[in-house]
Amino acid sequence: MSEAVFSELAMLILLTGLIVWMGFIVWDLAKKSQAGRFGTIALFTILGAGVVGFIVKTVLVEIMQI
Repeated sequence: MSEAVFSELAMLILLTGLIVWMGFIVWDLAKKSQAGRFGTIALFTILGAGVVGFIVKTVLVEIMQI
């Protein structure tokens, strides 16, 4: 296994873990602050937009081969 393949796999696995961990943190924050249904949806929407932006950027970079 080359260093490039290892780096790509490690980033994919660790980044997925980080996104899941961030989702748990947002859920816990909503629960502890008693945000309710609307507040929880707002938290996940606003804070999840950054994750979606990162994923879209990654897909576009792969498609455009930059």
